[in-house]
Amino acid sequence: MFTRDPLAKPEPLIRRVYAYAAYRLGDGPDAEDVVGETFERAVRYRDRYDPKQGPPVAWLLGIARRCVSEAYARRKGEPPAGLGDTAREIEEEAVRRLELRAAVQQLDERDRELIALRYGADLTAAQIAEHLGVRTNTVEVRLHRALARLRSTLEEGEQSDVRVPPPNPVLRVETPERRPGRAT
Repeated sequence: MFTRDPLAKPEPLIRRVYAYAAYRLGDGPDAEDVVGETFERAVRYRDRYDPKQGPPVAWLLGIARRCVSEAYARRKGEPPAGLGDTAREIEEEAVRRLELRAAVQQLDERDRELIALRYGADLTAAQIAEHLGVRTNTVEVRLHRALARLRSTLEEGEQSDVRVPPPNPVLRVETPERRPGRAT
């Protein structure tokens, strides 16, 4: 089923851990630091990996969650920094990402964690359920509600003076007004 060495094929694992960290902390140095810390710990403790407990990505995400928590503690509750220079190259996309990120940051910790696991780490509801030790249906309901709260936050931003663009297509958050082919 799984090889004993959890780091036998690191490339896809690095991408998934980085995606998770970027969803939690933003693209750039903070996410890169979390990936580095995660893999440093993974190398140090690789002999403790038990393939019976799940796939390597689940093990690494558990380590990454702790590293993200430590990064937040170092920041002392400060919101994530900007997205970095590459996002500024495409102004419209940068604005959309920043505003979506601000909306995600308004969610509670549990909602942010679910969204990061689902869309950042690209885990299925079943994998998230196993990772969190809850039922798959529980994850699906919590994720559905978290996305509904995110939609609501984005819609509130549209009605205020704050400019909130359509949600990032990676999250696939749609409102009836934004569905393709529908006039607004």
